[in-house]
Amino acid sequence: MTSSQTAAPPSVRPLPRALGTGAATVADTLRRRAASTPDRTAFVFLTDGEEPGGQLTYAELHRAATERAAALRAAGLAGRNALMLYPAGLEFVKALMACMYAGVAGAPVQVPSRESGYQRLSRIAADAGAPAILTDSETLERLRTKFDGLRLIATDAPSSAGAADDGFAPGPDDLALLQYTSGSTGDPKGVMISHANFLANAEETDALWPCGEGAVFVSWLPHFHDMGMLFGIIAPLWAGAPSYLMAPASFVRRPGRWPEAMSRFRGTHTAGPSFAYELCVREAAEQGVPRDLDLRAWRVAGNGAEPVRWRVVEDFTAAYAPVGFRPETMCPGYGLAENTLKASGSPTDRAPLVLWVDPDALRQGRVAHLSEQDPAALALVGSGIPVAGTTLRIVGPEDLIPVPEGGIGEIWISGPCVAGGYLGRETESDATFRARPSDEQGPDAPTYLRTGDLGFTYEGELFVTGRIKDLIIRKGRNFYPQDIETAVESAEPKLGVNCSAAFSVDDGTAELLVVVVEAGARTFAGYGAEALRERIRAAVYESQRLHVDDVLLVRRGSLPKTSSGKVQRRRCRQLYLDGALALTSEENR
Repeated sequence: MTSSQTAAPPSVRPLPRALGTGAATVADTLRRRAASTPDRTAFVFLTDGEEPGGQLTYAELHRAATERAAALRAAGLAGRNALMLYPAGLEFVKALMACMYAGVAGAPVQVPSRESGYQRLSRIAADAGAPAILTDSETLERLRTKFDGLRLIATDAPSSAGAADDGFAPGPDDLALLQYTSGSTGDPKGVMISHANFLANAEETDALWPCGEGAVFVSWLPHFHDMGMLFGIIAPLWAGAPSYLMAPASFVRRPGRWPEAMSRFRGTHTAGPSFAYELCVREAAEQGVPRDLDLRAWRVAGNGAEPVRWRVVEDFTAAYAPVGFRPETMCPGYGLAENTLKASGSPTDRAPLVLWVDPDALRQGRVAHLSEQDPAALALVGSGIPVAGTTLRIVGPEDLIPVPEGGIGEIWISGPCVAGGYLGRETESDATFRARPSDEQGPDAPTYLRTGDLGFTYEGELFVTGRIKDLIIRKGRNFYPQDIETAVESAEPKLGVNCSAAFSVDDGTAELLVVVVEAGARTFAGYGAEALRERIRAAVYESQRLHVDDVLLVRRGSLPKTSSGKVQRRRCRQLYLDGALALTSEENR
């Protein structure tokens, strides 16, 4: 590790005292906020990611939620599930709280842009047993001909159902939300998140990344994604802190809007995947960092949802240090929808922990430390520590025997943030959410969530190394696809961020390594497709000592990804086998 990260991570931290309002559910949290601080700003939406285009106080949000809740109950949806299709904006926040007030379990999903997206939503609706889709008036017009047998309800339309709060109070263990998994590792499944799960995750977030008086949240993340839900809506509501929201498209069009919003609104807490920080670095390199930015208020830059790259951490910190960004503000973390969100995170009193390891040993399932100066060393960034209430264990995925510190195994989680299971999938829920390691058997032993992710611990810190099902095995050696994909992206500067998928296929005689790469027209400037393929092969071999059997170039935007930007390797593999990938014009020549 570097000299700035030599201190051992702090021990597990205790949970803070309960929320001052005494709320036990998300719905109760809003009611009490509206009663105690009615005029305090709760949510602000930034039009085009810059100018405030609408805002809600706690009283205004409570009133809007009760109006919509009355309409939902009048429509007979109380106790039912409903899909939520909303563009970025405050109507989603109003509808979300209305669902919680009315006893409707909302299932937030992305508004489709392609026909295949509508087909996926039909499958989700069937899985959820949802009789209706909730949306806004404008989006409803686009949906009229897309779904058969589903009611379409515009929550922003006038209603005669009244606006009185009837005092319905869900319990902590009642279903608050169905968080449908993105589909990167299989068919979409509805994760059952309770009110208690949400508040436990908010409490644990606060314990690790304090968000008390003076906290301000900023989020561009999709509201239908677990990280966007927690960091954009639930955690700010729990903390009583204002939340500034922008559409994901506003960020993607100009990533600098994110740090600019942190500066303008004195943002303290935000989060995003590693590629988002890399996009900011690229824009900063091309256009420079505005000198009038002031990031001294920034306390937490959560970094998760995909492997955290040390180069990106260093480059982002260096780019924004002159305007007040501190190394300890970068807080890598680990989480997943099945745990509501966060399971661990890097504390704010130190810079991220990085280990330099032998990549060959890692492929053999063990950790061997190297010097940072060793040219063969691979940098692994720690995902932090859990807080009290959450327990992490590393367990052998086959024999279920706990792995000692430093050994690689599957990450298992136990605690109050672990969701209730997958809706309507008892067998799968038992296997995934109620597992027991070999040393904790018996009816009274705690159960664990099997994450399907591989990792190890070092001095209490979690390090994530990959996914079990994504492993590529060549000649008895394990290769992680993200390592191969990192090498691919280094082959040509014009290749984009998060632009490739690596996987293996069996041709009947051997396992073949395939790399699918998004490449636009400008990528071929000065040379053709075959030259680019050879550069990619050379880069992978130089990095991994691994031969790529097939490199396929596909059109920009056609690589299958989840709503949060993760590459869907298994889906890409199936499209490859079906011959259904959208090849570039260069490939088709």
